[in-house]
Amino acid sequence: QVQLVESGGGLVQAGGSLRLSCAASGGSFGIYGMGWFRQAPGKEREFVSAITWNGGGTYYKDFAKGRFTISRDNAKNTLYLQMNSLKPEDSAVYYCAATQYGTYSAQTSYDYWGQGTQVTVSS
Repeated sequence: QVQLVESGGGLVQAGGSLRLSCAASGGSFGIYGMGWFRQAPGKEREFVSAITWNGGGTYYKDFAKGRFTISRDNAKNTLYLQMNSLKPEDSAVYYCAATQYGTYSAQTSYDYWGQGTQVTVSS
C-alpha cells in the first residue's frame, strides 16, 4: 500500500511558476511509474505527465510540453512537477498517482492516488 501526499500548490500570477511535490510512503516507491493528473471545476480529470520507475522515460500531454517538467528522486521517495509559464487555464486540482502496469495516460492504470493540491493561476 502506497500513500501519496501532494504539496506545493497555491496562487500564482499568469507567467509564473510552481513546483509540485508528491511524497510517497508505505511502499516501494522506486518500482512504480508515476503520473500527474489534474481536474478543473466542471471538467473531467485529465492526464498531465508521467515518468517511468527509474526516470528514464517521461511523457507529457500536449499542453504541458515545453512548460512542465516531471522528475523523481527515488532516494527521497518524491515525485515533482515543475510548472513554468503558467496560464489561467492551468488552474485545477493536481493529483499524483502510482502505477505498475498499463498505459501511463490512462487513469485506470493507476493503483494509488493522492488527495490533490490546488493550483490557481490568476490573469
